[in-house]
Amino acid sequence: MNKKCLGANRGTLTLLAAALLNLHGSPALAQADAEANAALAQSSAARIHSPALKSRTPVTLNFVNADLEGVTRAMGVMLDRQFIIDPRVKGLITVYSEQPVSVREAYLNYLAALRGLGFTVVENSGLLKVVPEADAKLQAGSVAVGTSGVRGDQIITQIFKLNHENANNLVAVLRPLISPNNTINANPGNNSLVITDYAENLQRLGRIIATMDTPGSTDLEVVPLKHAIASDLAALVQKLADGNAAAAAPGQAAGSLSVLADARSNALILRAANPARLAQARAMIEKLDQPGNDGNASGNIRVVYLKNADATKLATVLRAAFAGGSGASGGSASSGSSSAFGSSASSSSGTASSTPLSGIGQNNSATGSGTSAAATTPVSASQGPSTGGFVQADPSINALIITAPEPLYRQIRGVIDQLDVRRAQVYVETMIVKVDATKAAQFGVQWQNLFGNKGDSTITGAGTNFGTGLNNIINGSVATAGGRTGVATALANGAAPQGFNIGLLKQVGNFYTLGAIANFLESETGGNVLSTPNLVALDNEEAKIVIGQNVPFLTGSYANTGGNTGAANPFQTIDRKDVGLTLRIRSQIGEGGTVRMTVYQENSSVIAATSTNSSGPTTDKSAVETTVSVDDGQILVLGGLMKDEYADGEDGVPGLSQIPLLGNLFKSQNRKRIKTNLMVFLRPVVMRNQNAADQLTLDRYESIRSLQQGSQPKPHMILPDTGAPVLPPSPATPAGGASSAAQQKQQQP
Repeated sequence: MNKKCLGANRGTLTLLAAALLNLHGSPALAQADAEANAALAQSSAARIHSPALKSRTPVTLNFVNADLEGVTRAMGVMLDRQFIIDPRVKGLITVYSEQPVSVREAYLNYLAALRGLGFTVVENSGLLKVVPEADAKLQAGSVAVGTSGVRGDQIITQIFKLNHENANNLVAVLRPLISPNNTINANPGNNSLVITDYAENLQRLGRIIATMDTPGSTDLEVVPLKHAIASDLAALVQKLADGNAAAAAPGQAAGSLSVLADARSNALILRAANPARLAQARAMIEKLDQPGNDGNASGNIRVVYLKNADATKLATVLRAAFAGGSGASGGSASSGSSSAFGSSASSSSGTASSTPLSGIGQNNSATGSGTSAAATTPVSASQGPSTGGFVQADPSINALIITAPEPLYRQIRGVIDQLDVRRAQVYVETMIVKVDATKAAQFGVQWQNLFGNKGDSTITGAGTNFGTGLNNIINGSVATAGGRTGVATALANGAAPQGFNIGLLKQVGNFYTLGAIANFLESETGGNVLSTPNLVALDNEEAKIVIGQNVPFLTGSYANTGGNTGAANPFQTIDRKDVGLTLRIRSQIGEGGTVRMTVYQENSSVIAATSTNSSGPTTDKSAVETTVSVDDGQILVLGGLMKDEYADGEDGVPGLSQIPLLGNLFKSQNRKRIKTNLMVFLRPVVMRNQNAADQLTLDRYESIRSLQQGSQPKPHMILPDTGAPVLPPSPATPAGGASSAAQQKQQQP
């Protein structure tokens, strides 16, 4: 067979390994092949070495149902590489070629035949291993980054780095194209894909990845305008582009178009999903950018609708800014508007809601009314349209009416675009922490005794007494002498002695009186209060929150006795004041997130012992008024009070109370120590967009909802299950969560 091949190819060397002799050859054929190889090797020994000869010499393959291990060894001889065969790799293989092929092509045919049998070749540490396909991904040692020169059905690992597309998005697209036994993984850290598969398939996946890893949109395109205003035209072009996208046929990618206005250069900045959409937008802008009809009577009057700024305030700013270039009319309009603002501000200056922060410590409540002025005053008085000048405001629709020629209107519109921006908001959280600790101790001995006999005209008495109410032994003796009725009356009118009391009762006639009493008392109390009033306000706007009670205070009274001249007509005047937590803040956001804040914080309460006083209750008040600067999200201490008080007292009989040990029978002692720590902290958080506001709102919403869920009534054998109100799930809560009180209770342990 081999001789026939040599004859047909006229001198072409047929290279077969020694393993082939054991499969289909005989000793005679082997000897003939050896002679032919020796002759050709001698003729070219001077210029070609043996390994190179093997790699360049064409071979003819004729392995039909041959042993897999023998064919693998033959391939190792052809490649001059060492193969290691896994013990699980067994069976028969067929590899043949009709015409002589190169050693590389023969090796590729061998790999293809192996793949059909469920086996493959992996390279690890310079060795070629023949292993089952399922284990190849664990033993492959070849790792390529980017492109790889390996071809054929050999399993390797290749890393693809992506520049534009998200790696996680491509995993779902490429996974069906990979062999079931091989893997694909995404690394979000550097946006890359790690794929282990056949080298030939990796070449195909590389072309797919290169095609899909493209920018999602075109580069920025700046279109300068000649006649139209960029801010006016941007909204119109965006609306037309969105309408075209909505009208696209199903299955056809309409693409998105982003249009931004650059007021500084009066140009539109475009970005489209594809060049076709970009060209369509440029053509649309060219048709719309036409000169205005300045020759008409109404050509100089334009209406500008504001998005964020206040029309009345902005009109005043614009008239003042352009007063120098607009003549006397502009100056008069500015002064007229200023006076209008002054009258509007003065009309509400008496209300609590409009009191400036410099005077918030003063009380501005109305007198003689049932509610405070802050509850009855409108949040914001309706403003009338400002008149006069070339810029007028219509507060009802928050728009400006501008009467100016085209050049002046362009300047005004540029200023409007810079001032009419979304203002950031500030979430301010104030933490009031108060910790009290009180320790007190009291010890005293009191006694009374009468000296004499029954019937004596003169009786001598001696004793000690300290304190008030029933703490005094004399008051206690009087109550005891009155029997049960006397004791009950005394307990109702006087405070009972606290602590541990030891008494000695003595009978005098038919009555029992206290002969001696010893009082021992030690008390320790503590308090820990944390209050966190918080609020949200626009940048450079004042906000106020009051949490407490509206307490009446008597300010005057009149009582007419009537008599014979008139009827009785008594009356009282009452002033109501807010008592509780009050927080008023004006925030101003600076560069880099620094927040400058003017703060007034007050914490007041009514002292219970004085609530029934004829002069009115007494309030306990602590307030902080200051101006500070805090970084976004940081905590700053505003102020506080650290107080440590100690007091002691001793009541005793002169001389006798100083006797060691025995003197304790003639005195009463007490000690008291009070430690108070009060601190006020402030933490501002800047919310520059709606996402930040939504995140904060959702966090607080879920927090209060979880508290409601934990406060559901426990099951009871007799009482009905009424349930407790619970906030509905927020839009961000995953579907399937408990939406009713009954379901939420069932989820609780």
